[in-house]
Amino acid sequence: MKNRIIRMPEKQHFVIEESEMPHARRGAVVVRIEYCGICGSDMHFFKDGAIGIRKAPPNFILGHECAGTVAEIGEDVTDLKVGDRVALEPGLPCGKCEFCRKGQYNLCRDMHFMAAAMPPTQGALREYIQYPAEWCFKLPDNVFTMEGAMIEPLSVGMHAAKRGEVGMGKSVLVVGVGTIGFMTVLACRAMGASKIIVSDSLDNRLALAARFGADVTVNIAAEDAVARVMEETGGMGCDVVFEASGAPAALASTWKYVKNGGVIVNVGNAGGEVPFLFGELARKEADIRSVWRYRHTYPDAIEAVSRGVIPLKDIEPTVFPFEKAEEAFFYAIEQRARVLKTMIRVSE
Repeated sequence: MKNRIIRMPEKQHFVIEESEMPHARRGAVVVRIEYCGICGSDMHFFKDGAIGIRKAPPNFILGHECAGTVAEIGEDVTDLKVGDRVALEPGLPCGKCEFCRKGQYNLCRDMHFMAAAMPPTQGALREYIQYPAEWCFKLPDNVFTMEGAMIEPLSVGMHAAKRGEVGMGKSVLVVGVGTIGFMTVLACRAMGASKIIVSDSLDNRLALAARFGADVTVNIAAEDAVARVMEETGGMGCDVVFEASGAPAALASTWKYVKNGGVIVNVGNAGGEVPFLFGELARKEADIRSVWRYRHTYPDAIEAVSRGVIPLKDIEPTVFPFEKAEEAFFYAIEQRARVLKTMIRVSE
């Protein structure tokens, strides 16, 4: 039996190849991948062959939003068995450095993250993968593997909400409701935010956010977003402002929306230099906090989905079969403004 994998020999082109089947080493399992989501970073690598200065290594395997079924178990694995459905957390930290010891493993400088260029780490677009059991999280019976593959982007939103200290009575603004902004909305609702405002230039995204918990939607192409946010917050601004679009101009304007003593969370990770009026921020004594992936979120995210607190089952991603992965990537890029999530069904 051979393992099928998808490699990228050059940008905007995939080939399906056969390779040897992996076998579970001590402390590891072999997982048959069933679903793999297409992330924004995957799209950048596919379209441009790089993300900034980080070039895709030769014959790169993309994909890191994944879930599947355990097919083989290695020695010393006691928490999983063959047939268990699992979501794979795609980052493997060293476990020894200062940040790992403090529990901030997402900041590990020796992190090996699926489909990342530095250090080069192959991704999940393959039918079978060997993976450390401790980073495979069992899915409850009522959570499907398609939902399991969306635990990864949900974890980004949950980590962002935790960084913003969202809770009961807090008002929040999410700027940009692509996949990560949308997941941030879900996380803020689950964590008890009293008022969720979202802004975007696309009505379809705003309508979806409203359907899943946003209280107020603001189309920045049709109205004055600052005036509307102030109107909705009694002139005070929001307790927490999330910049999730990745646009430098949007990040630069976040101080206008935040309440005195509030928090700005940069989850969109805008590239390039951002001209920020720190004097205006100082007058508000507001904090700016960044987000780098996530940490300690998978168990909480899976439980929230299982309990129905976060309704990932109601998201209807566009799904392509394994053989049409290249088509799926072109679709995800071309329809990015219209489609929230595109996924690949890796195996039946």
